Amino acid sequence: MKASVLQLPDSGWLAWLCDELAPSRERKIRTTILLAGTVLCVLISMTLQVPELAVSAYMVFFISKQSKTLTTVTGVFGLFGVTLAFVLSLLLYKLTYGHPELRIPCMAAVLFAGMYLSRILTIGPLGFILGFVIAISQSEGEWIPSPELLVRALLWLWVAVAYGISLTVVLNRLFMPEASGTSHPPKTLLKPDAFTNPAHIYFALKVTLAAMFSYFFYSGVDWPEIRTAFITCVFIALESTEATLRKATLRFVGCLIGGAISLFSIVFLVPHMETIASLVVLVAVVSAIAAWVATGSEHISYAGLQIAFAFFLSLFQGFAPDTDLDKVRNRVFGILFGIAITGLIFHYIWPEREAERRVA
Repeated sequence: MKASVLQLPDSGWLAWLCDELAPSRERKIRTTILLAGTVLCVLISMTLQVPELAVSAYMVFFISKQSKTLTTVTGVFGLFGVTLAFVLSLLLYKLTYGHPELRIPCMAAVLFAGMYLSRILTIGPLGFILGFVIAISQSEGEWIPSPELLVRALLWLWVAVAYGISLTVVLNRLFMPEASGTSHPPKTLLKPDAFTNPAHIYFALKVTLAAMFSYFFYSGVDWPEIRTAFITCVFIALESTEATLRKATLRFVGCLIGGAISLFSIVFLVPHMETIASLVVLVAVVSAIAAWVATGSEHISYAGLQIAFAFFLSLFQGFAPDTDLDKVRNRVFGILFGIAITGLIFHYIWPEREAERRVA
């Protein structure tokens, strides 16, 4: 076969993809850190029987940033925000447990407040974490039969999140090289247009509407297994309609890839696994693929996080790999449903265009 037949085109999506996936020294280091973090999470959670392994492993991807300083700042604020959110959620449950007429409005209120704070605070992720964690923990109350089990579940979830964040920060501090530039922390807590730009309120309302619609849907049809719809509505929301739709596309593609890999693993690989070593090898291979994509540019990086998200959530349901294909189907459907609802709401209700934001 002639060499010209194998030559990649000089332009088009294939050349663009090859350029996006090109190796670099920083990318190799960050990929190795993400790979090591997920493998350590598997070993720690399986050995010590810490529940919610999927959450711990995903925290490695979610907290890791482009530099060790940014990762440390994100991890510290994330750990503080998660801890505060769980404390507030437990306090709220003293009023809302067993009272859906109080719990559901509280869910909507704290989610709206968190999304609004994520827009007006210079450290927006802190507001996002507070609103999201409290809302999602409140949404789990009706599926847990007793207050004692609920408290235990929330505390174990905090452990899974906290040690995943801490492990990520430590690995980045040890092995991530120093950045060439110096980052300066913000000098003010609020953005200049915090109380004058109505788009912040509209954004919070749209996210709350999408998430609560998803919640009412899967609660009304008694299909709690598609709770990933609620998570999707919150996580893909960005400032402009175009940015939200791009992020939704990356989430869709990433989750399809991660779901397909988990489906293949559950059908052909998991039934033959007898030791934790084989599980570690599988997780390492998939984590390396997801990490390589996640450490790329902003055009593809979010898809890498979603590959990891879908794979971890589908494969890990206890202290052993799960072979139930229904869980893979339910989670992928929930993601697609959340993408559709968010896309419709952001497109038709108070659309916020990128061109308008640049003019403003």
